[in-house]
Amino acid sequence: MSNHDSELKLQTYLDGELSAREAAEVKALLERDADGQALLAELRNTKAALAEGEAELKLPESREFFWSKVQRQIEQQEKAVVAVPGISWVAWVRHHLVSVGGAVALTCVLGAMLLSGNNSPLAEVDTASDDMGAYTFRDQQAKMTVVWFYDKSDDSEFTEPAAIASMDSE
Repeated sequence: MSNHDSELKLQTYLDGELSAREAAEVKALLERDADGQALLAELRNTKAALAEGEAELKLPESREFFWSKVQRQIEQQEKAVVAVPGISWVAWVRHHLVSVGGAVALTCVLGAMLLSGNNSPLAEVDTASDDMGAYTFRDQQAKMTVVWFYDKSDDSEFTEPAAIASMDSE
């Protein structure tokens, strides 16, 4: 017996899986084939060695009870899986409208600051109102503050105000 199909037929003969007619054919073939007899002996020894070396495993409960427990655990886990809700289109639109609305509002505020009429939108002018007057000019870009003091009781135009300049430390 040299081909693979013959070897498989010999294995099925050993396992008792052939019909009576096929088993008789294999038996007749084995009487004339020494290689086939040697292979059959080797297969019998291997089958016996595997059967003897295999540990028998006993379950504490019946096979049906064991598999029914497994099935119940699987079903419980399937029920425990919660579907993640999808984002509704209303929530998506609301989220994006809030973002776009905030950007539009910020643009309007910055535009109003730029178009307010000052030469420098970052400059500020403050006035004081007691006996002593003062003009304060702050230029954020130059990081500079200039303060002019004058006497309010003097009716004439202030010609030479005292100026104090300071550099902001921002």
